Amino acid sequence: MEKGVLMNRYELGRLLGQGTFAKVYHARNLKTGESVAIKIIDKEKILKVGLIDQIKREISIMHLVRHPNIVQLYEVMASKTKIYFAMEYVRGGELFNKVAKGRLKEDVARKYFQQLIGAVEFCHSRGVYHRDLKPENLLLDENGDLKISDFGLSALLDSRRQDGLLHTSCGTPAYVSPEVINKKGYDGEKADIWSCGVVLYVLLAGYLPFYDSNLMEMYKKITRGEFKRPNWIPPEVRKLLSRILDPNPKTRITMDKLMDNTWFKKNYEQLELPQSPQGQQRNKLISDVHAAFESSESESSTSTSMASRSPVKPYLFNAFDIISLSQGFNLSGLFENNMNSSLETRFTTTKSASAIVSKFEEIAVTEKCYFNKKNGTVNLRHSRQGRKGKLAIDAEIFEVTPSFHVVELKKASGDTIEYKDFCSHELKPSLKDIVWTWQGVE
Repeated sequence: MEKGVLMNRYELGRLLGQGTFAKVYHARNLKTGESVAIKIIDKEKILKVGLIDQIKREISIMHLVRHPNIVQLYEVMASKTKIYFAMEYVRGGELFNKVAKGRLKEDVARKYFQQLIGAVEFCHSRGVYHRDLKPENLLLDENGDLKISDFGLSALLDSRRQDGLLHTSCGTPAYVSPEVINKKGYDGEKADIWSCGVVLYVLLAGYLPFYDSNLMEMYKKITRGEFKRPNWIPPEVRKLLSRILDPNPKTRITMDKLMDNTWFKKNYEQLELPQSPQGQQRNKLISDVHAAFESSESESSTSTSMASRSPVKPYLFNAFDIISLSQGFNLSGLFENNMNSSLETRFTTTKSASAIVSKFEEIAVTEKCYFNKKNGTVNLRHSRQGRKGKLAIDAEIFEVTPSFHVVELKKASGDTIEYKDFCSHELKPSLKDIVWTWQGVE
């Protein structure tokens, strides 16, 4: 950086804040004159403490959840030693500062809560769980509208184990749900709803619902769902809080029912949401993310990247790649049959890239196929002639995270009916011990 200019694109200004691994500056886009926030991360520091994957996930999630009430990430840049996030600059500070002055009026609290829930529901629809919702992570813009920030502890749908639950205990003690504390696995959506309930209580009461100077005593109160209901909070809101702050996640109110609540719906404005980035724009965002980390990972002798140890290097596959494959930008669409992709079959797996390749090598021997591997693709070519020549199948391996892969099978040559038959009767049974979920196999 020379004279406070970053990458010939941004003029750096005052320091807005700093943490252990990052500093945030106010900056001006030299081309548009727009104010932005620049988050500068020290590569060496995050590499030493093993935070590369967490930072990658945060970037991916921020690109994925583009919503008016979520701080927007514009671009990712890098030098040899630093990573730079260019983000939306939110002028109004933290919601916490507003609450610190005292409880808010009901209509004001409802407006913030509506914006919070609308943004959180949007995240959930894209398979993202924030896991650290609190007033300190809720910012206000110049119009007084709420913006969710800090996705550093967020989880994606693929973070769940086969029991369908998340298992990493994280968040801020006073705002975490009982099931997170109990460490028995939890539903990310229900845990976020609980945290939103704590935020609503704080907005209306001016203090925390569960608090004790002794952390273990506070956890006991949270686990039992014990909190006072001040008489200045309207009865209908007290009832709603009781349904949100229900210590049993199975009976806790769902997002749909919460948004259908009479008190919640009053003067609620449904926002017109922007579409996720597409085509060249999306591809640039993906390449920006990986380029930002490329040098730090290649320079590290202790890197544990699965791709570097694998006999093939899997293609990097971000969360928004998954979204682009699904119908209606819903992750569930990835695992639903699609009439237009009948010649494509996908499966997800928690096995390593090397384990995936080894399994295909076994299948090649068993089924008398020629086997070849190049970059992130494995090719199987049957030795016998079919109706339209020898059947050949390409298996492309995509890395979502080092412990989660998507494998896409495509017919490279041969007869379509023979391809479908081979997938259903040979491939699917042979791959069953490494597959988590199939899509496209009848």
